[in-house]
Amino acid sequence: MKGLLVLILLGMSISCRTNQSPEAQVDDLKIAAQVKSKLATDVGVSSITNISVNSANGVVTLSGIVDSSDVRDKAETVARSVPRVARVVDNLQIAHKGAA
Repeated sequence: MKGLLVLILLGMSISCRTNQSPEAQVDDLKIAAQVKSKLATDVGVSSITNISVNSANGVVTLSGIVDSSDVRDKAETVARSVPRVARVVDNLQIAHKGAA
C-alpha cells in the first residue's frame, strides 16, 4: 500500500509540470491555434512560415523572422484581435537583405 502511495505521488508530481489548470492549458492551445490560423489568413501563409506562436495564460508570444516591419506590425495586430488574448509579446525579427 505504501508503494502505491509513492507511485501516485510521483505520478502527480510528473504530470503537474505547470501552474496552469487543465482548462487554462486548453484555452492557451486554442488561442495559439486561432492566432496561427488568423495569421495564415490575414498575413499570408508564405509570410508566416517562420513565425512561432506560443500562449501562456493568454499572453501570446510571437517569435521568428519576418520580411519587413509591415509584416511584423500586421502579425502583432492580428494576434491582438484574437479573443481571450490578454497581451502580445512581439519578439519578431526583421530579416536583413544582404547586398549581392
